Amino acid sequence: MKRYIKNIMLLSLVATGFIACESSNKAINDVFDTVTRGAVFRATTPTADIAAQSLSFSDPSSSFSTTFEVEDNAQGALLQDVQVYSSFTSAADPDSSVAEVLITTLPASAFSPNADELPSITVAYTLGELAAASGLTASDYTGGDSFIIRYVLNLTDGRAFSNGNLNNTVSGGSYFRSPFQYTIPLVCPPIVPTAGEWTLALQDSYGDSWNGASLDVIIDGTSTNYTHDGGAETTFAFDVPAGTESIQIVHNTGSYDEENSFQVVSANGETVLDLGPSPAKGNLFDFCLPLNL
Repeated sequence: MKRYIKNIMLLSLVATGFIACESSNKAINDVFDTVTRGAVFRATTPTADIAAQSLSFSDPSSSFSTTFEVEDNAQGALLQDVQVYSSFTSAADPDSSVAEVLITTLPASAFSPNADELPSITVAYTLGELAAASGLTASDYTGGDSFIIRYVLNLTDGRAFSNGNLNNTVSGGSYFRSPFQYTIPLVCPPIVPTAGEWTLALQDSYGDSWNGASLDVIIDGTSTNYTHDGGAETTFAFDVPAGTESIQIVHNTGSYDEENSFQVVSANGETVLDLGPSPAKGNLFDFCLPLNL
């Protein structure tokens, strides 16, 4: 009798286990059935390579390029298209910034399978193209400004993904790498100064001196100080060696800057600075100016 009761209890436990497993599996299936999976627009170009890119403000042909792949729960088969937007940010004058505009729409047919059999595409835009899309001319931007490119991934089921509906894991994670938005800085090209003798002319309208004001001429990190000690004008010559990479001219203010003016003439005869009265304080050499040095 005891053995009979024991067998009944064992069968009951087994049956309960089956019911519990079935109930648990049903719960898991219910969860999976209600989970919505998104999609990523993954940059396969290394993150460091993307960050190293910029646009030379004086070269309309300079470009920004990134390769992407689309991944969803159907191996990219849900891809409908990708919209590309661009906006412009002026560092010096925020009122001159340009709101986001649609540049183009990349259809699924523009993508090709990569080694992982995912839809892939390389997108590149030149400064000239981005400027034209924002209605800008070359005089409207300079070094320090930037463009922002934003992508919107549209799926055939009506869903859309961009930088506004993702989390940090997707945008910045090492696997997903899908920020959907990229800031492209405009930079000043290096200007190689003309080697030879340059001229520095300092004037004082009162005719006494610069009253404590002076100029520092810094050539590849080596600084020489110049000032005006009296009279209408003092002229200096300084040598720019061959191979010089940078020149800085810094104005140190004095007591009567409203009397002071000066000019800098390069070895090729180009007047690269002509400032005053009351020259501004600090570094006055703007390497973003299209000067013939």
